[in-house]
Amino acid sequence: MSVSPDAFKEGLGRWATGVTIVTARNGDTVHGMTVSAFNEVSLDPPLVLICADRSGNTWPVIRDSGAFAVNILSREQEALSNRFASKRDEWRRFEGLDYDTGPTGAPLLRDVVANLDCRLVAAPEHGDHFVCIGQVEEVRHSEQEPLLHYRGRYGGLSD
Repeated sequence: MSVSPDAFKEGLGRWATGVTIVTARNGDTVHGMTVSAFNEVSLDPPLVLICADRSGNTWPVIRDSGAFAVNILSREQEALSNRFASKRDEWRRFEGLDYDTGPTGAPLLRDVVANLDCRLVAAPEHGDHFVCIGQVEEVRHSEQEPLLHYRGRYGGLSD
């Protein structure tokens, strides 16, 4: 018996996640996408994983640069999450947005809960995504409350 994409998405929606924006730079090309498929892999060495849609525009930038940054969003950054999730004006996501550049060259968004700057170490393709494993080269963090996503809605720890 096969599970439909809608049923699978509905079931996964019952899993509360943090919200991240994954960013990458290759030369003059800067891109990013909202990602909830993020997790730690190993403490030693420090490894994380994100899942990138193989048909998306951020994956080629990650692949060609060999690096990406995971920016864990704060409770106040719901609009930023939506901006990077929308396909509308996708190539204008960084317009007017201040960010720093990490050691890998990836953009590090400001005022987030944490930034993890990563070198791509593996990217096996599974289904319609690449599972990008990155070795963390730099970590920045704050004490802000994280933005959470559950059943298609945003919230925070107090919700």
